Amino acid sequence: MKILVINAGSSSLKYQLMDPDTQDVLAKGLCERIGIDGRLTHKVPGREDKTFEIAMPTHAEAIASVIDALLSPEYGVIKSASEIDAVGHRVVHGGEAFNGSVLIDEKMMAALEACIPLAPLHNPANITGIKACEAVMGKDVPQVGVFDTAFHQTMPSKAYIYAVPYEFYTDNEVRKYGFHGTSHRYVSARAAAMMGRPIEELKIVTCHLGNGSSLCAVDGGKSVDTTMGFTPLDGVPMGTRCGSVDPSIVEYIVNTKKVDVGEAMNILNKKSGVLGISGVSSDFRDLDAAAAQGNERAQLAIDVFCYQVTKSIGACAAAMGGLDAVVFTAGVGENSADLREKITAPLAFLGVKVDHEKNQVRGKETDISADGAAVRTFLIPTNEELVIAQDTAAIVRGL
Repeated sequence: MKILVINAGSSSLKYQLMDPDTQDVLAKGLCERIGIDGRLTHKVPGREDKTFEIAMPTHAEAIASVIDALLSPEYGVIKSASEIDAVGHRVVHGGEAFNGSVLIDEKMMAALEACIPLAPLHNPANITGIKACEAVMGKDVPQVGVFDTAFHQTMPSKAYIYAVPYEFYTDNEVRKYGFHGTSHRYVSARAAAMMGRPIEELKIVTCHLGNGSSLCAVDGGKSVDTTMGFTPLDGVPMGTRCGSVDPSIVEYIVNTKKVDVGEAMNILNKKSGVLGISGVSSDFRDLDAAAAQGNERAQLAIDVFCYQVTKSIGACAAAMGGLDAVVFTAGVGENSADLREKITAPLAFLGVKVDHEKNQVRGKETDISADGAAVRTFLIPTNEELVIAQDTAAIVRGL
């Protein structure tokens, strides 16, 4: 079976053609500058990458360009579009309507459009990607939606209800939703497999640390709490996002900086986080280099980030009443040995202890626990595309 995995943004579209059974990636790529001019980068394992300037006024042209690339006699990997059995879409927000992946039909599209107010920057692009695939590939090719929020729908009400007037929840759907769910689901399952134990008996904290970062308490294979909230702005500090702050800061910024609420939120989303603290960069590699040269604000940004992640691991362990494993994933979690050690060092009282030599690894599935550590610590590269492909295949096979 061949599944085309689509992750559509407002002006970009990532794709992978995968075999969910063998886990092979047959081809992958990126369409950029949709609605401006258009650029396609197409990659096939073992071959030279190809980049093309192609007019992409809409996502429909982008999808058509992807299909053309996959079919190309020179650099394609399939002979007919009919070889694509289904399309799996990453969808950011499913609200309370979706607690798992679903076949896309008219009812599902209506529910997805109803979620637009909850994710106005992301869901419209996801919907556009779905409609573009149907326009290019026809209605006979099944499409499946896989939601970032779905994994967290198992959280108990005490974890997702905010202490605001209850009608904000019942009337306006204001609650904690959580994100990165597909990643947290994948790496927690892999950790259980690496431990050789049923996930149903494990308490795991997964740390998805990148430009966007979130942690999740996975108890018995289910999310029981997570750090991101109503939006991906909540939780630990990130590349440019502030993470959890006193809500009154918004009013204070509006009044003292003489800006409107929209600009205040733009500051918290795009000018804060480790970028805001350091004044150097949102990239931890740049922060490491600056700190090594004596830049105190860069070092402070690193310290703040690590401190908040450490606290969040402790909070997740408390939420579960125990801890069996800690997992690091995503760009920073997979590639920064120094940050992993800095984050875990204060957690020795919980039984977390990392072996310095084992930890000298990047982007490779590894048990980095010290010998005899009561709590296992893992580095596990995430693979959200594989989860999307496998969910899509399972749903299509059930039709």
